Amino acid sequence: MLLVLTTLLLCSPVSSQADPPAVTEKGVSAYPFDFSQVTLNTGRWQDNQARTISYLHYVDVQRMLYVFRQNHKLSTNGATANAGWDDPTFPFRSHFQGHLMSAWAQCYGQLGDATCKSQATTMTAALVQCQANNAAAGFATGYLSGFPESDFTALEGGTLTNGNVPWYVIHKTMAGLLDVWVHIGDSNAQKALLALASWVDTRTAKLSYSQMQNVLNTEFGGMPEVLSDLYFQTGDSKWLTTAARFNMASVLTPLANNQDQLNGLHANTQIPKWIGALREYKATGNTTYLNIARNAWTITTSAHAYAMGGISEAEHFHAANAISGYLDADTMEHCDSYNMLKLTRELFAVDQSTTAYFDYYERTLMNHVIGSQDPQSSHGATTYFSSLNPGSLRGLGPAWGGGTWSTDYSSFWCCHGTSLEVNTAHGDSIYYYDSDDIYVNLFHSSTVNWSAKNVKITQTTNYPISASSTLQVTGSGSWAMKIRIPAWTSGASILVNGQAVSSSSITPGKYTTISRTWSSGDKVTVCLPMSFKTIAANDKQSVAAVAYGPVILTGSYSSSFTSMPSLSLGTLQRTSTSALQFSGTSGSQTVQLIAFFEAQHVYSNTYWTTSGSVPSTTSGICSAS
Repeated sequence: MLLVLTTLLLCSPVSSQADPPAVTEKGVSAYPFDFSQVTLNTGRWQDNQARTISYLHYVDVQRMLYVFRQNHKLSTNGATANAGWDDPTFPFRSHFQGHLMSAWAQCYGQLGDATCKSQATTMTAALVQCQANNAAAGFATGYLSGFPESDFTALEGGTLTNGNVPWYVIHKTMAGLLDVWVHIGDSNAQKALLALASWVDTRTAKLSYSQMQNVLNTEFGGMPEVLSDLYFQTGDSKWLTTAARFNMASVLTPLANNQDQLNGLHANTQIPKWIGALREYKATGNTTYLNIARNAWTITTSAHAYAMGGISEAEHFHAANAISGYLDADTMEHCDSYNMLKLTRELFAVDQSTTAYFDYYERTLMNHVIGSQDPQSSHGATTYFSSLNPGSLRGLGPAWGGGTWSTDYSSFWCCHGTSLEVNTAHGDSIYYYDSDDIYVNLFHSSTVNWSAKNVKITQTTNYPISASSTLQVTGSGSWAMKIRIPAWTSGASILVNGQAVSSSSITPGKYTTISRTWSSGDKVTVCLPMSFKTIAANDKQSVAAVAYGPVILTGSYSSSFTSMPSLSLGTLQRTSTSALQFSGTSGSQTVQLIAFFEAQHVYSNTYWTTSGSVPSTTSGICSAS
């Protein structure tokens, strides 16, 4: 069969969502598959998903409604109040419920899970009741939150001092309601969301531009994003007008000019602004918004990211390329990576010319995000920070509240919430498509139902333990498969039914296109040879992390220590073919190295004072039959 390169063709997205959007995005040339069209098969992602869903089934909706009902002057129906960031006295209580609604909706969208649907619709029905009692509670029509509306008055007047971030919470509630509406088709979610959005519009329309810019000095989450998404969902342009009020000029203008002025800024406050800008580009076609998002992504991933892809120390950006001086306990907040993954996939939808976006996505998802969940926790407990100080033990909560791993009812951190979301959405980025192409972005056991072509593709792999993945086609027709060849590999190969694809069409950092007339049973085997490499701190080349293919390795120790150890790079070797186990020499001792994402219950070290050069050995080479 002839194997050729093909050009990109454009198409409109195909959706099996319960309530698909009314408006098509501008500037998009590749689309994610709907949740319902991708199934995870055996692997760590599925394991993380299962633990997360166990918690989504377990959590008591009545407890989660406590602060809403109390604030809206309704009976709490004997429910027990939560602790942590949902305590009835905590300033931004009720933020977590938005994450829950999104996760329940995604759980139902992907798996058709009846319990997740019931949990979500029970919540939304009660939230409509809360809004219906607003007059008695002294709130304006449509308001919905776990804290009084007077906090917004104080915010607008510059007198809010209780630590609340009111618009941040409203964003979470709106995003959760939107997801329940879109993925479940729930009319109560639609009703509550439109009423709340109208309240947002009315409230912000009263403020002058300068007043609104002052309000935006307090974290406001993804308000531009969710309002833009509401425009896509309804086709009503007034939501774009409202979204634009949340564009913070002091942050977005430098990025539009490709200037890195991130030093000192709270990291997770910024990334949603960039996502919002990109959503506004897709709504308006205004390329300034696109430039903001692209520049922000490039600046962050090149000058502010650790080897695992995570960013921030003490939740903040520091000077460009300042890495080695910030290897502390409170590094890599989970929410940062959650939002960077969102930004990355949104950017890929408009530019598939290189693998840079999904190379970063893979690195961050595999190493940081997957590794932030405790596999020994049946409910998928999450760490807020992933520590990088020498001798660190994973499991560290936020400065406000402390703790180690998240708990069922006494944490409710933002990172616990984003963990619920990301671990119910692993199917959203493995594959993308356009009119005649399917993109294989990530290598994980999964099945995609490409309904537009009447084709199913089943991917079977234990990657990254092994370096290969097999994709088997069920169905027939003429179309192209575009396979990511990561920039980190060398000597990659692809076999189609045992026959090698010409090496001239396989380039690291590009997608290889296989265009042919397919038949049921056709098999594509992708081989991505892995070897050791160092990822040096930008500001100190002698301090580096070690990677094996896409996997960041960490030293495994039985006790804690505080000084950065040395590592002789030439002694690195893989010690198992069935697990990610390695060894090397540190000083006079042999140290065991494991995957960063598997280092939940050991004392670890990830950045080393290095000497020598890594071995040149490579594994994962395929041969034609």
